[in-house]
Amino acid sequence: MIKSIRTTERNTLMLHELEYPFDSEYILKKSKSLKRRLLEENTQRIPKKIAVLGGSTTHDIIRILELFLLNQGIEPTFYESEYGMYWEDAMFGNEELNAFGPDLVYIHTSFRNLRSLPEVKDSREQVEDKLRSEFEHFQVMWEKLADTWHCPIIQDNFELPYYRLMGNQDGADFHGRTWYVNRMNQMFADYAAEHQNFLINDICYQSAAYGLDEWSAPFFWHMYKYSLCLKAIPWMAHNVANIMKSLYGKNKKSLVLDLDNTLWGGLAGETDHTPVVLSEDHSGLAYKNLQRVLKIMQSQGVLLAIASKNNEADAMEILEHHPHMVLRPEDFAAQRINWDPKPDNIRKIAEELNLGTDSFVFFDDSEAEREMVRQMLPEVEVPEFPARAEDLAPAMVKIYETYFAAAVITGEDREKTAQYRANAGRKQMEDRAGSFEEYVKKLEICLLPVDPKEHLDRLTQLLNKTNQFNLTTRRYTLEQMRQITEDTKKRVFLYQVTDVFGDNGIVAAAIVDTAGELPEITDFVMSCRVMGRNIENAVIDRIEQQMREEGYTVLRGRYVPTAKNKPVETMYDRLGYRKTDSTPEGGTCYEIVLAERPERAYWLKENLYD
Repeated sequence: MIKSIRTTERNTLMLHELEYPFDSEYILKKSKSLKRRLLEENTQRIPKKIAVLGGSTTHDIIRILELFLLNQGIEPTFYESEYGMYWEDAMFGNEELNAFGPDLVYIHTSFRNLRSLPEVKDSREQVEDKLRSEFEHFQVMWEKLADTWHCPIIQDNFELPYYRLMGNQDGADFHGRTWYVNRMNQMFADYAAEHQNFLINDICYQSAAYGLDEWSAPFFWHMYKYSLCLKAIPWMAHNVANIMKSLYGKNKKSLVLDLDNTLWGGLAGETDHTPVVLSEDHSGLAYKNLQRVLKIMQSQGVLLAIASKNNEADAMEILEHHPHMVLRPEDFAAQRINWDPKPDNIRKIAEELNLGTDSFVFFDDSEAEREMVRQMLPEVEVPEFPARAEDLAPAMVKIYETYFAAAVITGEDREKTAQYRANAGRKQMEDRAGSFEEYVKKLEICLLPVDPKEHLDRLTQLLNKTNQFNLTTRRYTLEQMRQITEDTKKRVFLYQVTDVFGDNGIVAAAIVDTAGELPEITDFVMSCRVMGRNIENAVIDRIEQQMREEGYTVLRGRYVPTAKNKPVETMYDRLGYRKTDSTPEGGTCYEIVLAERPERAYWLKENLYD
């Protein structure tokens, strides 16, 4: 089985063999050649050091995890604990681990690592004591790791026991192992809910979906001390890689959907002959369930868009008025319903949303349309379409898990579609305005400072996911960002933007480091949805004003080029900064004398009526 290689806009080699749905046995068999093909290209990947602390054999997990991470734009190096030494390494460290200094820790444990299980003779109090002791065994380890390395921790929860000693009562009676595992998993989940830098790899769900009997086959434990069967390793590694890529801003942002035979069965405009299939029963339920999944995805920050070959009036009639439509026009950030080629429409949607086309996933029932997008826009992900309508919703869940699932869902994510839709109104105002200045003044933009400590999730997300307006493209963990906000030598600027069309959300951030000889803007990012309105001029003015108030006379900045941030290549030049030096990574250093900073136009609402 040989599949094609494609290179994306983000300049990362992609192998179809490693994209869902994949052949697990093929990946295990061809891992060396797959790795060689991934590494033979000079691509831009984020280097990350990952410590894998295992309660069982982890060599093959690391071998396959590396492939998925390389394919997703992350260049990993690994520390691997000795067999079963996960707790000792976490608690006491060792020379190799200490020198390694992980950026992320993954703890791979399983049901077989539980130290004490309930017995029939145990009282309820004794079982609760066992639960508490077992949980504390892990909790003290997590806290030690957090205090030592200040990095994200990914922890497996527990698969259900591979045999039930009490039959159906095993999950209901407190003596049952199933009951015990369920309680332990809930305790893990409660801890994760309270600790934002701690994430669960849900092997309880994965093993159930895979098939628990096969997942936990005793042969692999007896022979190799594997906690799961060999064929399941790529499935688990893929899931872990998805968690890791979401931490480092590698998720997709928008799902582009066809309409006919995708969101509904049948063809719009032909209801007299073949009514649209969309209902609460029979085959129509399959399409409605797909829409229910999409609605949840949209509420969690996925931007939905339409690219459909159709008469717009016919399609809109269904979107607006069909009684079983779950999705309505306002649920879509952009729409292209016409007879133009799908790749052209995707480009136009990308332009409207101010996103790179490599931020998109395309879902269409037509094999010809899918292949055309693959050929003309190879950076767009194009998953296969299920052969049966009843598989649409489950397939979409897998697409979400593979391309979109976020480590943390913020308030900004929940409002994202409305924020992008409001941009359509701004675009109409811009088209009608006589000049750029007139347009920006009519927007009545307000730039509102917000407390970074109260919005750590959004601050971290903004720095990690912003690519175009990002001067240095540094990435941070939540814990690193927490430390920065508490560092007396750092100044963190975070802004919310509103205008006449509504709230754009928290969309701009900058960090100034004052520890050196001169203060320096180390990070400056702004969401693409507010680019092109001179907001950066106002942010820079506020930074410079504060630095001057603190007694500084000169401010430094730098630009480090990437494959995506060319839009800000000349920002410092335009703002009156002078070039002083080049950086080792091919960037440019700048300085400005604060007393000589020029006047810059930005027309904020609070300045219009001075």
